[in-house]
Order: sequence, then structure tokens, then C-alpha cells
Amino acid sequence: MAELVTGHAGKAHATAEQAAGLNAGILGLDDYVLNVHDKFELTVVSANKVTIGTGELVMQGRHVSQGTPEDLLVTNGSQGQKRNDLIVCRYTKGSQSVESAELVVVRGTPTTGTPTDPTLNTTSPLNGGTTYDMPLYRIPLDGITIGTPVALFNVLKPMSDVWDSLTQTEVLTLINSTYGTVKGYRRGSLVTLRIDWKLSASGAWNTGNFGTLPESWRPPMDLNFSFGGRDGANQKIINVNANGTMTYANQGGTQGTNAFGMTVSYAL
Repeated sequence: MAELVTGHAGKAHATAEQAAGLNAGILGLDDYVLNVHDKFELTVVSANKVTIGTGELVMQGRHVSQGTPEDLLVTNGSQGQKRNDLIVCRYTKGSQSVESAELVVVRGTPTTGTPTDPTLNTTSPLNGGTTYDMPLYRIPLDGITIGTPVALFNVLKPMSDVWDSLTQTEVLTLINSTYGTVKGYRRGSLVTLRIDWKLSASGAWNTGNFGTLPESWRPPMDLNFSFGGRDGANQKIINVNANGTMTYANQGGTQGTNAFGMTVSYAL
């Protein structure tokens, strides 16, 4: 039977299960730390204690909030042995269907070889699971020493970031020179450039410069593209560098005869 959840029914009727189903439907069935507060940042305090910072997470649609930092104890390691412990957020449904969540250290098995992670509870509460673990950190121990913790969670970006990734700019002229133009537009982090250029008669076989891209249009690493000339005989190498400079090399022909146009795309 259909039921209006977000409406007045004259009695308490909206359930946690319904809220979890809505969260899971919107956010997906993966587990996420939300991009607020300390994002459960981990600080190693001593050889057997760590502190987990504040944060919000969603695990299988269940929203868990940590408003104050929490100390967790790690069982001491043993000389000559290695071990992987996991810090998890554990969901539990107990008697009378009372649900709760807590941060737990799941102890791994010591070994003189390569340690493996301990087994976790993986049956989703959406599928009837009464205990479910969302891994947050791996804590490697070598002897009595705690190694560098490894984050195991994904941070869910807010909708504002998604909107930015879908928004397209207008076409802008980024470089304008005697010999041509470089125009471009952006959709989120994806840049598309249109290069229309011709060569000067002197130095046609030399390297040359288009100009410099504005800072927000520059790729994270040096890129290069090959392009055959209009005369079919000469290959152009176009460099788009991380510092914004654009250059060409191995050109031939005469001005006006050896002109070229191309479109390239790259992610910032």
C-alpha cells in the first residue's frame, strides 16, 4: 500500500527505514564521508591510541554524525609480528529493532609474513543485515609501532561541485595574435581549445609561440598533440604546457600556404 511519507498523517509515521531508503536512492548504495567538519580525520596519539575527528557519514542510507572527537584504543602490537587493524563505523540492529552506530577497532591477525585485513560485516541493512561495517582506516602495526594510517573511505562532494562540473562557459578568445587565435570553453574541469593559426614566412621551420593561456585554463601537466599540415607534408607538434605557454615545432612551408586548425580537449 502506498504511503505519503513527507506529509501530515495525524500520527507519527515517518520511519528511519524510509529516511534511509531515500538517502540510498539519492546518494547511491556506497558508503561516504560527507565533505564537512573534520571528515573523521585520524590522529595517532600513542602506540595504542588514536583520535578520530568530527564528521558526518552515510552508510547504506544511514546517516551517522560525530559531533566531538573520539579516542579509540588499539591493542598493542607484538615484537617481530605485523598486523592490520581496521577502524570502522559499525551499524547494529538489536532487540526490538533498536538501531545504533559506533566507531570500532577491528583487530587483525598477527603474522610474521604479510598481514591481511580482518573480516568485516558486509550485509547491508537495506538487505536485512543486522550488523554492518563501513571501513574508515587501516592501521598497520609493525612490532609495537603504529605505521601510517590509510584512509579507506570516499568523500562525497556536495551538489554545488556537481553543478560546477555540468556548467559550460561561453566561448572565449584566450590568445589573439597576428598569426591566429586560440579560443576555448570549459565544462567543469574539461577544457576544449580551438586553435586557428598560420606561420610566419621567416622561421617557418623553427619553433614558435602562440602565447600564454590564462591561469585557470592551464593543464596540470605538459601536453602535446600531433597534427598534419594542410599541405599534407608537414607534421605539427603543438605543446600546451602546465605553465600556460603554447608552442609549435617542426613547421614548414610559407605563410598563408601552411596554415592549420585543430581542436583539442583536456581535463584540468
